[in-house]
Amino acid sequence: MDKDSSKGAAEQGLFAGEVWFDPIEAGLRGRIRGLIEELVEQELEAALGRGRYERAGGAVGHRHGHRTRQLTGSFGPVELAVPRARLRAEDGSTREWRSAVLPHYARRTRQLEALIAGAYLAGTNTRRVQRALVALFRGAVGKDVVSRAWRKVKVDWDAWGRRDLGDEDIVRLILDGTVVRVRLDRKATSVSLLVVLGVRRDGQKVLLAIRSMGGESEAAWRAVLDDLIARGLRTPEFLITDGAAGLEKALAALWPAVPAQRCTVHKHRNLLAHAPERLHEEVSADYTDMIYAETVKEIEARRKAFLRKWRLKCRAVADSLEEAGEALFAFTRLPSGQWKSARTTNAIERLHEEFKRRIKTQTVLPSAETAAMLFWALLASGQISMRKVDGWQTLSQPPAKSMIDLAA
Repeated sequence: MDKDSSKGAAEQGLFAGEVWFDPIEAGLRGRIRGLIEELVEQELEAALGRGRYERAGGAVGHRHGHRTRQLTGSFGPVELAVPRARLRAEDGSTREWRSAVLPHYARRTRQLEALIAGAYLAGTNTRRVQRALVALFRGAVGKDVVSRAWRKVKVDWDAWGRRDLGDEDIVRLILDGTVVRVRLDRKATSVSLLVVLGVRRDGQKVLLAIRSMGGESEAAWRAVLDDLIARGLRTPEFLITDGAAGLEKALAALWPAVPAQRCTVHKHRNLLAHAPERLHEEVSADYTDMIYAETVKEIEARRKAFLRKWRLKCRAVADSLEEAGEALFAFTRLPSGQWKSARTTNAIERLHEEFKRRIKTQTVLPSAETAAMLFWALLASGQISMRKVDGWQTLSQPPAKSMIDLAA
C-alpha cells in the first residue's frame, strides 16, 4: 500500500479544505488576508507619519522588513506578512513598534474564542470541541487552544463574582438551589448550586450569585447572602423561595420584615406526595382553583374550603398546606398583574433546566467551580436570555398587608 491507512486525516493532511477544494473559500481567505495586512500597513503609516518608500524630515522611525504571523478566525487560518518598524523617542532611544490592530501575541480573533467557548457551553468538552473544529480550521485549533480560550472566560467569571452591586436597583429576589454531579476526590459526587436571581425595578431579571456551598443549609445560604450584601446589595422588597428550611431560616434572620413567597409549584408537589395516587387529580383541581382564583377574597374562601374538605378526606394534605402558612399566599400583597411572576420560582427553574440540558452529555463535571462557572457563562454569553417579569410596570408599588387583612 502507498499510504498508511492507520493515520488519521490530520496526519495525512486531509483536512476539509484539501479534500474538497473550494475556490470561493480560498478566494475569501485571500481577500481577508489582504484586508488585514492593509489595516496593519495603514496603522504603521500613521505611526511613522509617512507612507511606504516616502521620505520626510524629522522622521520618527524607520521600517525594517516583515515577519510572518498566522492568525485564525471564524474565516479559518491565514498567514500574514506583518511589517516591522522601530520608533524613535525624544531622548534618542528607539523601541519596536507594536500594532494595536494585530496585538503582538494574538493568534486568534475574539470571534473565534467566542465560538470555542460557545461550543464548550453547548455541553461538550475540550477534546470534542477540538475534533469538531479541526476540519473547519485546518488543524489550527488544538486541545490546548480550546483550553486557553476557556481560561479567558474564567477571568471574566472571577471579575463578575467580585463586582459592586451598589448601583443595582433590585426590588425582588428569587432564590433556589439545584443539584449537579461533579468529580470530587476522584469520585462522582452530588453538590448543590445556590442561585440568586434579582429583579430590577424596571422588571429585568439579572443573575446575582451562583455558588457551590456543599449543601443548602442555613449557614450556606447565609454565606451567599452576606457576600451579596458586602458588595452593596440593598434590602429587597419581596422574596420568592422554594421553601427549603435552611434558606427560610437564613432569610428570616437577615430580612425578617420582607414578605417571602413560598413557591406554589413546589407546594403542589408536596401535597401530592402526601396523598395516595388515586386522589392526585382531585387534589390538583382543588389546589389550582385556590391558587389561581382572581381575587384575594376568592383565594381566602377557597383556602378555607380546601382545609375543611381535606382534613376529613386526607389529613396529611391539609396539614401540608397549613405548614406553609401565609407564605404560600404572599403574592396577594402585590398588584394582581404581578401575581403570575411572584407565585413561583419558575424563572430560576427554567435556568436549571437549560443548564442541565447542556451538561447532560458530560454526566459528571470536573469540579463544583466549573459547574457554577458554566451556569453563569450560559447567561453571560447570551445563550440563555431573560425577559422582564410579568407585571413589571407596577414594581414601584410596595407590597401591601397580608392576605387575611386584605380579605377582611
